[in-house]
Amino acid sequence: MFPQWTQNDITINGARLHYTRTGDGSHPPLVLVHGFSDNGLCWTPTARDLESEYDVLMPDARGHGLSARVQPGDAVDMAADLAGIIRDLGLTRPVIAGHSMGARTIAQLGARFPDVPRALILEDPPWWLPNPAAEPAQRHNPLQAWIKSLADLSLEEIIAQNRVEHPTWADDVLRAWCAAKKQLDQNFFAARDAGQMEWQDVVKALACPTLVITADPDKGGLITPEVASLITEMNPAITVAHIPGTGHHVRFEDYDAYMDVFRGFLSKIAT
Repeated sequence: MFPQWTQNDITINGARLHYTRTGDGSHPPLVLVHGFSDNGLCWTPTARDLESEYDVLMPDARGHGLSARVQPGDAVDMAADLAGIIRDLGLTRPVIAGHSMGARTIAQLGARFPDVPRALILEDPPWWLPNPAAEPAQRHNPLQAWIKSLADLSLEEIIAQNRVEHPTWADDVLRAWCAAKKQLDQNFFAARDAGQMEWQDVVKALACPTLVITADPDKGGLITPEVASLITEMNPAITVAHIPGTGHHVRFEDYDAYMDVFRGFLSKIAT
C-alpha cells in the first residue's frame, strides 16, 4: 500500500468492514467495489490513476479481504453494507464503480438506495437471461472447487498457476488478485444473499447516470449483445460501452481502453 493511503475498519450492520482510502475528503468521492474472491486493493491501478482528482474508497466486502468472516447460512446484504459505509463516512453522492459481483452490488444499491450514488460504472455485471437447460450444471460450482484447491498452495504457487491463464496481466495486478484468493472466507459460499432484486427490476429502477462496460462473451464476458441491447431499451439512463478483445476482467486485459471509457464517462457527468 502507498504511504499516503490509509486503512481502517468500520462497523456496519453489526459487521466489521475494512477499507482502504486514498484521500481525506478534499476531492470528490469515488468508491471502487471489487468482484467475488477479490478485495479492495485489486483496484489499486485505477485508484493510483485517479487519486489526484478523487478521494478513492476501496472497501472489502464481508468474507473478503480483511473484513469480517461469515457463518454458513448468514444473510449478507452487500448493497446495504456499502450504503452504510458511504453514509457513515460522510461521502456525499459518490460515483461508484464495481466489477462483477461488485457491479451487481452497486446496481442493487442504486435501485434500493437511490439517494446514495451520483453515478454508477458497472464492469461486466452478472446479468443474463434464463437458460433452463443450464440449470442442472449449475448445481456444481467449479469456482468453489477451484478456490478450495488453492488453500494449500503458497501465494507464489497460485501466481505461477494463474500466470499461464492470464499471460498479459501486469505482475502487480496478478499478485494482488491471487493474494485476495487466499483471504476469501470459504464460508461465503454458504452465505445467503439478502435484499436482492431481480436484475431486470434493478435496471428499470436505476435513476442515476449508469455506464455498463462489457466484454466478449467468447472470452468469458458475462453480458451478451442481447442483454446489452435489452438494458438500454429498459432504461435510457444506461449507456453501454463494449471493449473488444477482453474477457470478464476487462480492466486487467485492456487497461488503457478501459480507463479511456471510464474517464470519458466521468467527464460527461462532471459537466
